Amino acid sequence: MSEAPVEHRMYVAGGWTDSVSGARMEVRSPATGEPLGTVPEGTREDVRRAVAAAGEAAPGWGALSAFERAAAMERVAGIIEERREELSRTLVLDQGKTLAEARDEVEELVLYFRMAAADAPRLEGAMPPSVDGGKRVFVYRVPRGVVGVISPWNWPYTMPAELIAPALACGNAVVWVPAPTTSVCAVALAGCLADAGLPAGVFNMVTGPGPVVGDELAANPGTHAVGFIGSIETGRKVASRAAGKALLLEMGGNGPVVILEDADLDAAVEASISSAFMCAGQSCTAGELFMVQEGVRDAFLERLLGEMDRSVRLGDPFAPETTMGPLNNEPTAGKVDRHVKDALGRGARLLAGGSRARGFPTDLYYEPTVLDGVTPEMLIFREETFGPVVPVVGIRDESEALAAVNASPYGLLSAVFTRDLERGLRFAEAVRTGWVNVNASSNHWESHLPFGGRSGSSSGLGRVGGRYPMEAFTEPKTVILDLGR
Repeated sequence: MSEAPVEHRMYVAGGWTDSVSGARMEVRSPATGEPLGTVPEGTREDVRRAVAAAGEAAPGWGALSAFERAAAMERVAGIIEERREELSRTLVLDQGKTLAEARDEVEELVLYFRMAAADAPRLEGAMPPSVDGGKRVFVYRVPRGVVGVISPWNWPYTMPAELIAPALACGNAVVWVPAPTTSVCAVALAGCLADAGLPAGVFNMVTGPGPVVGDELAANPGTHAVGFIGSIETGRKVASRAAGKALLLEMGGNGPVVILEDADLDAAVEASISSAFMCAGQSCTAGELFMVQEGVRDAFLERLLGEMDRSVRLGDPFAPETTMGPLNNEPTAGKVDRHVKDALGRGARLLAGGSRARGFPTDLYYEPTVLDGVTPEMLIFREETFGPVVPVVGIRDESEALAAVNASPYGLLSAVFTRDLERGLRFAEAVRTGWVNVNASSNHWESHLPFGGRSGSSSGLGRVGGRYPMEAFTEPKTVILDLGR
């Protein structure tokens, strides 16, 4: 299924516009291989225009009451609801995930704007005492000004929304640079904000190559805070260019899933399917390492392979029987190729899959894959694969798993399976990740809860989720009033 190619535009200063260069980028569907249209190939000058427009709009937007801004977020949510099916189908074509997953993402997208609307009026200050009885002290949170948002392609609606919605709700103007490979989704989402009646310049969206428009947005002196979700490599560059600004960075992990000998194996297998294959494994919360205690390793693998055969269906993402669609882009597919090849070359055993699938419209469909005997020297152990692979590592006990997870440079999320809740809680408290699921898929997360990397890891800084980005996108302001007595 495909749509007629369209010449899309970016959104700057309250209007749809082309790049100042006139250059355009073609977008093709990873699902069908067919062109979806073209988007402007933005330049640094386009970003400067957008930041300037946001800078002009920010004071007036910030001066509105929290209830007025909340009403605007509710309008955005309502428009998204009206367009939910159109947004879902665009997501399937542009990103490649299944229609069921796309519909779930759109429903969560609505939630982000509704949460921001609810949280904005609750952003409270304090009235601490002064040493002088004739003075009164007010401490309240004020918006930063202009927030730059740089977002990835795996969840092209909800990942930007978890930054854009709270940034706008607490009084900032926003300039958004979306991932180039899901630019058509970005245009669709920007249309929902454009039609919600926000003042010109409060929201802006610039499409283009990340090393150009993303770098300019991070470095531009008119940007006061930067929210980034993406890879560690790109996140480090963003942080370097945005030195001196408020930062919120979510930069991925390697998703260790620990399965102990007393685990409910049926539950662990079901959760592992979700951990490994949701969104074709292209999630920062995906299970990237499955550490299985030796006493149950063979039983786990047998049940896992059986359940995969029954329930994992690679295919046309619009087909109702499909549970997994293609990878989004060639660099991601190439990385999966390299990791699997490296693991096999170093002694891992291939139990399922292991290569790109034949007979599909594009070369981005990857077989659901299981590798056993994965060891620390393999790339798939040390790096984030971001594909539909279950790399299984044998462990002697929970202390070995804990040591391996805590030695990793990542610190985003982990999961552990055990029938002993005391054991599970002990593991959760000792492991150095910002989020831990006990007896639940690594891909289980809830939009209103704080999510981000543990301090000292490479997985990020600050927290996304619900109201928590408002802590990064506002700052305390102290006002002392002399009563004159």
